[in-house]
Amino acid sequence: MSIMEKILMKNPIVEIDGDEMTRVLWALVKEKLLFPFVDLKTEYYDLGLENRDATNDAVTAESARAIQRLGVGVKCATITSNAARQKEYSLKSLHPSPNATIRSILDGTVFRKPIAVSCVKPSVSVWKKPIVIGRHAYGDVYKNAEMYIPSAGKVELVYTPDDGSAEKRVTVMDMKGPGVVQGMHNMDESIRSFARACFLYAIDQKLPVWFATKDTISKTYDGRFKELFNGIYEKEFKAKCDAAGVTYFYTLIDDAVARVVKGEGGFLWACKNYDGDVMSDMIASASGSLAMMTSVLVSPSGAVEYEAAHGTVQQHYYRWQKGEKTSTNPVALIFAWTGALAKRAELDNTPALGGFAKKLEEATLRSIEDGEMTGDLARLAEPAPAKALDSWEFVDAIAKRL
Repeated sequence: MSIMEKILMKNPIVEIDGDEMTRVLWALVKEKLLFPFVDLKTEYYDLGLENRDATNDAVTAESARAIQRLGVGVKCATITSNAARQKEYSLKSLHPSPNATIRSILDGTVFRKPIAVSCVKPSVSVWKKPIVIGRHAYGDVYKNAEMYIPSAGKVELVYTPDDGSAEKRVTVMDMKGPGVVQGMHNMDESIRSFARACFLYAIDQKLPVWFATKDTISKTYDGRFKELFNGIYEKEFKAKCDAAGVTYFYTLIDDAVARVVKGEGGFLWACKNYDGDVMSDMIASASGSLAMMTSVLVSPSGAVEYEAAHGTVQQHYYRWQKGEKTSTNPVALIFAWTGALAKRAELDNTPALGGFAKKLEEATLRSIEDGEMTGDLARLAEPAPAKALDSWEFVDAIAKRL
C-alpha cells in the first residue's frame, strides 16, 4: 500500500471548539475528513461552556484576538448560558453570547447562505436561487442593558456628555406597577462598516442588495440605520454597483418579509442584528435544514471567521450521552472547515489546500445526492433514500468518496 502525502499548510487557522453534540461531531470530522489528508495547523481555543466559566470568559476574547492576528478562524457551535444552563453546568456566573463577543471585537458582518442539494427542494416553491442573509453583528439586544422594575416609578434614558454640557433625558415609561425595561445601542461607525461589508460582498458575488428596518416606528434608532446605510451606498458604492450591475433596494422589514416569500431569491438581504438572527434560521429551515447553512463573519480588517449557523443540538447530545448514535447533520460544520481552509489557502497561495477544501465540499454534496444522508434530509429528499444514516455512517460515506 502506498501512503498518501498529506497536504501542507503554511500558517495555522484559529480553531474554536464548542459544546454538546456539535463538539462530538467536530472531533469526528477532524478524525475522518481532515487528519488523513491535511497536515492540519491550528491555534486551539476551547470555548466549551465549562472552560469559558473557568476562565471567566477570557478565553472568548482571546480567541477573537487570535482571529485578528492570524486572519482566519473556524468555530464550532457554542452554548449561550441562561439560568437553566447555569444550574445544569454549575456555572459560577452567566456570560454573554460568545458569538456576540467575537463579533463585537472583530466589528464584523455575518453572511449566511443555504447549502443547496438537488434532491432537497425549498419549502417555498417559488425560490429558485439561494437567499444570502447579511447580519449586522454588533449591538442591539445582544449588547443591551435591562432591568426588572419592582413597583411604580419613572424610567428614563439619560445621556451625560463627556464635555460637561447639559444632560439629556427621555422618559421611557411612567410605570404603574411591576414590569421590565430594556436599553439598546449601536454605533455610527459599526453601521457604516456593516453597509460597506454588504456592498463589497454583493459586488463580489454579483447579488442585488435589499436592506430593511422599521424606521416608520423607530424613527431615531432604525432611522439612523437607514440614513447611514443609504449614505454609504450613495457616496461610496453607487457607481461601483452600477458598473457591476448590482442594484440596491430599501423597504420596511414587514414588506421585505412579504416580498421574500413570493420572490425567486438570488439576493443579499441585509438585516439588523436581531432580524438577521431570526431570518437566517427561517431561510435555512425553508431551504431544507438548519444544518445546511454556511456562516462567515467578515471583519473590516480582513479577518474572517467561519462557523456553523445552527446551535449545539442539545437533545441529540443527551441521547448520545446514553450511548445512542444520533442522525445529526454535520454538513454546516464540514463547510465551516472547508471555508476556513479555502481562505487560508487563498491568503497563503497554497492551491493544493484550496483544492482539497473544494473536493471535500463536492464529496459531501455528492453523498447526499447519491442517497446517503442524515435523517433531517431523508425526510425531505426526493426521491427518498432507502434509509437515513447516523452521523458516523454519513461521515464515513463522505470519506469514502473523498
